[in-house]
Amino acid sequence: MSPSSIAAIVPILCVTAAGLAAMLAEAFRAPGEKMPIGGLGLIGLVGAAVSAALLWGRHATGFGLVAADTFGLFFVMILVVIGVMTMLLSPSLVEREGLPEGEYYALTLFALAGMMLMAMATDLLVIFLALEVMSLAVYVLTALRRDAEASVEGAFKYFILGGFSSAFFLYGLAFVYGLTHTTRLDRVGAALADASAAHPTFALLALGLLLVGFGFKVSAVPFHMWTPDAYEGAPTIVAGFMSTGVKAAAFAALVRVITVAFPSLHALWYPVLWGLAAVTMILGTVVGVAQTSLKRMLAYSSIAHAGYLLVGLAASNDTGRGAILFYLLAYGVTNLAAFGLIGLLATDDRANDDLPSMAGLSNRHPALAAVFSVLLLSLGGIPPTAGFVGKWYIFSAAIRSGDYGLAIIGVLTSVVSIFFYLRVIVMMYMAEPGDAPRSPEPSPAAVFTLAAALAAIFYLGILPTRVIDLAAHSIGSLF
Repeated sequence: MSPSSIAAIVPILCVTAAGLAAMLAEAFRAPGEKMPIGGLGLIGLVGAAVSAALLWGRHATGFGLVAADTFGLFFVMILVVIGVMTMLLSPSLVEREGLPEGEYYALTLFALAGMMLMAMATDLLVIFLALEVMSLAVYVLTALRRDAEASVEGAFKYFILGGFSSAFFLYGLAFVYGLTHTTRLDRVGAALADASAAHPTFALLALGLLLVGFGFKVSAVPFHMWTPDAYEGAPTIVAGFMSTGVKAAAFAALVRVITVAFPSLHALWYPVLWGLAAVTMILGTVVGVAQTSLKRMLAYSSIAHAGYLLVGLAASNDTGRGAILFYLLAYGVTNLAAFGLIGLLATDDRANDDLPSMAGLSNRHPALAAVFSVLLLSLGGIPPTAGFVGKWYIFSAAIRSGDYGLAIIGVLTSVVSIFFYLRVIVMMYMAEPGDAPRSPEPSPAAVFTLAAALAAIFYLGILPTRVIDLAAHSIGSLF
């Protein structure tokens, strides 16, 4: 066991240790005793960020199965940002929704550890194990409100469909191993260059089964059915965590698998990704327009954003892959802040997470209404926000690769999606105040998180060059 092998997995170990510490803290906490368990998570995430920064550019590998390359470390940093935002937004929301504190923080940290392992894994079996570590934790988080019927129903649907998707992924892995006699991505890529020509049917089956498994995790149509019910039933902060962290980890693994293991099958997977991207953008946008629940609206928005990310992957160029990294950072900050803000608007006896509850919000909470407006405009891709630059970067990649059809569909669906974002803003500022009660004032940690999210959105929207260059440099490590 070489020191470099241990060094490569230090970010994952930091988060795992924080999760174990949260479990122990809960076990030894006296009934009713206040304990800053979320602080343990912050310490672990800071440790992960520091270790990832120290590993940057060293291209360390762990046991031949994990790569601390710049691609994986960029995603580790995205997941650290998502984790830190979740930890800072959680305390008041966990208390208000009556969630078991120790279990919540431990499961969140274990899910983050699985996500980081997915982003850094270079072996299909390790990706599968990381996928299951992440998924099992998120299933339980979704059902953490055990007395809420919607929460249990959403988690049950998520679990059942997740089990099917894992089976598809495992069958695809088995076909890959049967064709190539290895599960290491680089060796699979080399072997498939010859094996796919000799056994095209089995190569197509392997690729198709793996794409089904990944399609479920990224909420691509037609594997999206679980998303609205799971997001609506889950605690609000958990829904935000799911919509950002799970998507980032799944796309990290998908980009690595497609780029490293299946470049020789480009002619097979390109039309599949093209079709998935198109129908995902269209369905997520069209159905999202009809929603009155903000959580379901953001769920369908999440589906549409998965379509935009698939456009970058289908582009099959460095610009598209770099755009995926930038887009996931911008989307992660924006969407998690949006879900967190919806959670802050809730009261003890009312969720305030539907469209009528937004009526007159500018009178009750002018600052929160202004922040929510910026977040929605960023999700809609309005300049000068991060969402605009992310979509511009994605569509530029499609145009460079000659995918004019996808770029046109993306632009049109983006225009349509602005309607349901602006509808919320109109309700906040122009509708007569309804009967929604005034929510408690947000905690200082929540205020800091929302302010930091706003700063990041405008920074990425006005001065994106440095992060774009970093994303482009990071994707180069896969080659």
